[in-house]
Amino acid sequence: MKLLPRPSRRTLLMAGAVGALTVAASAAVPVASAQAATGCAVTYTTSSWSGGFTANITIKNLGDAVDGWTLGFAFPDAGQRVGQGWSATWSQAGAAVTARSVSWNGALATGASTSIGFNGTWSAANPAPTAFTLNGTACTGATTPTTPPAPTTPPPTTPPPTTPPPTTPPPGGQTPVAINGQLRVCGANLCNQYGRPIQLRGMSTHGIQWFARCYNDASLDALADDWRADLLRIAMYVQEDGYETDPAGFTNRVNALVDEAEQRGMYALIDFHTLTPGDPMHNLDRAKTFFAAVSARNAAKKNVIYEIANEPNGVSWATIKSYAEQVIPVIRANDPDAVVVVGTRGWSSLGVSDGSNANEVINNPVNATNVMYTFHFYAASHRDNYRAEVERAAARLPLFVTEFGTVDYTGDGGVDAASSNAWLDLLDRLKISYANWTYSDKAEGSAALRPGTCAGSTYTGPGVLTESGALIRDRIRTPDNFPTA
Repeated sequence: MKLLPRPSRRTLLMAGAVGALTVAASAAVPVASAQAATGCAVTYTTSSWSGGFTANITIKNLGDAVDGWTLGFAFPDAGQRVGQGWSATWSQAGAAVTARSVSWNGALATGASTSIGFNGTWSAANPAPTAFTLNGTACTGATTPTTPPAPTTPPPTTPPPTTPPPTTPPPGGQTPVAINGQLRVCGANLCNQYGRPIQLRGMSTHGIQWFARCYNDASLDALADDWRADLLRIAMYVQEDGYETDPAGFTNRVNALVDEAEQRGMYALIDFHTLTPGDPMHNLDRAKTFFAAVSARNAAKKNVIYEIANEPNGVSWATIKSYAEQVIPVIRANDPDAVVVVGTRGWSSLGVSDGSNANEVINNPVNATNVMYTFHFYAASHRDNYRAEVERAAARLPLFVTEFGTVDYTGDGGVDAASSNAWLDLLDRLKISYANWTYSDKAEGSAALRPGTCAGSTYTGPGVLTESGALIRDRIRTPDNFPTA
């Protein structure tokens, strides 16, 4: 939790202007439906910025099953070039483009689909290809694409990872982890083991040094079963009587809560909760020690996500990026697959609270794969200009709202239900995962539990909830509908 400055009129005007520029540049082009028993259907959707575009291509096999495929098409504009691509091996000769399957997506049964994509460049126009072939067979099938919002700045240079999604059906369990398995970043989304974008919804602890009594079997059962939460964020403060006072003890507490979340089928977001000082470099050595320990111990688990710096403040994005590029390799040495979430400038506001915006991250992303970027908000203080920047940034960056409140930026005050619901509607629409601050009984407006709740044994039902808790529980416990195909 933090104190984010109130937005200035200058920032509001900047965000509004950017939002107005992003709508007109988007394009979506369908290709028409196959009539023959053999064939394919292709959906080609682009989002453009000045000088470039991102193309997302969905290929559906309408013919016999194939084991290995080659997609061919030609750009109608000679100035178009394939840049960085993902989920296929890309080549280009003149205007002709070829995408070949990789090891994990080459098998396409009849009716099966796979998605690939690339970042491209163009000169004056950006027309879409109108003819595709799959293994030499013309794709004359049609699907209806959706048109995403288009950014005005280039995307990150790190492609989505190409770790193969499994082809087995969903496991019998119905918990979030049983359904979704090991998560990964794909494009600008958090995706499950089937390569499908998902949204996790859950709660953050308060500082585990102060509210350990709130995280027991009964309370965690209530979070998993009554709230139907997907996610437990474990807020381990580094200063403020936290990790630096007892590194081994706090590491053990975090690991215990990871296990508790795993037993209930929830994802565990390990939060290295830096706040004061705001420069993450102050805790670089501690971060390396801590993440080396927890990543080694939890490497085999599928439910762990690492948040390496809660709210950087008073420092540049370049400093935050340098910190991330030193900590992430420590995690990757033990756990090469887990998602890592990186804090952003201005108390994880994408720089908005410092009068900036997400361009600094978009144009200079962390040099690592499977990385997401943090955004935090407090609904009574952070409104339309913050929402506009999140919507703009989400077209280019994989975002994770690892902390938000329904109240003002102090973590206290009255619940702003209208702004909170506007935020949650936006996050739901964009499939941005979130954790609410806080699952605790602290006597402040952001706490979900009434004061004194954690001294008892009852955590289920609306009777133990504050106004904030009731609002968030009602939102979280609606069905997830995680896609598995």
